[in-house]
Parts: sequence; C-alpha cells; structure tokens
Amino acid sequence: MTETTETKKAPASLRVILGEKVGMTQLYGRKDNRLFGVTILKAGPCPIVRVKSAEGPDGYNAVLLAYGQRSPKGVAKPVLGQLKKAGLAPARWMREVRVANLAGLEAGQTVALEGIFQVGDYVDVQGTTKGRGFAGVMKRHGFHGLPASHGASDKERSPGSLASRRALGRVLPGQRMAGHMGHVTETSLKLEVIRVDGPENLIYLAGPVPGPRGGLVTISETVMARKRYIAPVLPSVKKDKMGNIIGKKPSKAATK
Repeated sequence: MTETTETKKAPASLRVILGEKVGMTQLYGRKDNRLFGVTILKAGPCPIVRVKSAEGPDGYNAVLLAYGQRSPKGVAKPVLGQLKKAGLAPARWMREVRVANLAGLEAGQTVALEGIFQVGDYVDVQGTTKGRGFAGVMKRHGFHGLPASHGASDKERSPGSLASRRALGRVLPGQRMAGHMGHVTETSLKLEVIRVDGPENLIYLAGPVPGPRGGLVTISETVMARKRYIAPVLPSVKKDKMGNIIGKKPSKAATK
C-alpha cells in the first residue's frame, strides 16, 4: 500500500470490512458485566481496489475490497493490473461487496475498523466452514445408528433403510445419506459487538463465527431489523423503610 493510499479513508457509510478469524476467548461486557464467549476477528485495513456503478458497464453498484498481503508470484496478471491501477500492493484476498450508495467512494481509499462499528452494534459475519471430507450419516446428519446387539454385526453406524417404494425402485432426491461435509459458505446473523480495538484492528463478537483460524470473513451491518442492542427497561421497585418490596408477599422465613 502506498503512502497516499493510507491517508485516504473511506466514508463511514460503507459498513462492511474484510478480516480473518483469530480465535475464541471469554470476555465481560455490557453494564451488568455479563460473561460472553467471544470470537476475536482481525478486521482491516481494507483498500478499495475498484468501484463499480450502475451507470457504468457493470450495471450494478459494488466495491472491490482487498485484504492481506502476498507475493506477486501467486497473483494472476489481470488481478495485479487492477491492484497496480489503484496503487496497491498484491493482496491475499479480494472480495466484491454490493452497496446501495456510492457517494464518496473511490479506488485507493482504505476501509478501517475504527469508526465503522461500535460496542453494542449487531453484525453479520460470512465465512467458509471447516471441511470435514466424506462423512457418514451419524456425523453429517446426527443419525442415532442401529442397535449394537442381537447379532447386528458392523451395522452400528449404517444409515438403515433408504427407501420403501417397491414400484419406484430408486432413492428419492433429498434423501439424507453419507457425503461431503463442510467447506460451504455460511453466515452468522446478528452477532453483538462486545469490544472494538481500533489501533490493533481487533473486534470481539459474542458467539461463534464460521471458519477455521486464519480464515477469511466478511463483517457487515446486520440485515435484521434491530441494528443495536437495547437494554431492557426494568420496572421500578418501591421499597419501605425496612427494605422490603412493597406489594410483594413476605417469605415464610421472614414471618417466623
């Protein structure tokens, strides 16, 4: 990344950023110091390689984000040409993100984590799950297996009957069977932001995130209706001079 690119910062209206999964830990958050199992993500900085507009030849609004660094030997020449045109170094990952408003966005700007997401925001995280290879029905679909008694030999983990249609003579589509498991794109919706460390480009999210450590993830504003955590309003409690709650029946231990 050139020095001129580092000074250009994308507007905060672009609420999406690329990152990688670091790991999981526990963290106290909110005002009530609740203990959360959080996922640590290293997000950004992500330079904008290209801006596509609906008025141009592309026909839709989108930005092409880059993340990470790698040797030029592992990058295709057409991709190197796009990066060189934007004044950027070879990137490890590049992802295209659809946007509704392109105001203020241009190639060469940098999307930084600080200022995009705040504590209490809800975000969606998209990643590629871990590949499990060829898996059986018990691991892939949660089958219980067959009984391991009364002469059942080597049938404990078999799927059992596949179909019962004599006239049809085939297995219907959609039957749950053994096959390839994992390595698919999944999205975790509405994860709460517990902490944001801007100088270190770290964001702490409540809950798990798909993918292995070091895997690429896309963090964006949630598509759900509620965008931020709203603390519940507890009803006011009236107490007398003795500290007892007015309107609540005293316990048996207090009456003795």
